[in-house]
Amino acid sequence: MPTPSGHTTAIPASRTIGTSVYNMDGEKIGKVEDVMLDKTENTIMFAVVGFGGFLGIGEKYHPLPWSSLDYNKDKDGYIVPFSKEQLEAAPADSIDELTRNDGRQVRDAAYSYYKVQPYWL
Repeated sequence: MPTPSGHTTAIPASRTIGTSVYNMDGEKIGKVEDVMLDKTENTIMFAVVGFGGFLGIGEKYHPLPWSSLDYNKDKDGYIVPFSKEQLEAAPADSIDELTRNDGRQVRDAAYSYYKVQPYWL
């Protein structure tokens, strides 16, 4: 089953790390820093996307529902269907906090905030 833009649904996790992320206006907002895996559901919980900062200083890390990232070949990166304002007001934390424990609270908050259909229901 292809993604909304027609790309394959299978991709190595190592290829996603470092990939640029753009908002709907085509502005680069950050890059994929990591992905959280849901081992019990055999799926990706969310992407950890780093926004802002310079050389890692002042950078915020946002959990984005994995299904909201759509690869764009022309941009060589992912486009998310969110405005700059939505992204700036979104839940964010340190990368350690986002990946702590089982990640379910962070996952639930991200899917709720972005109004993305949860994969686990």
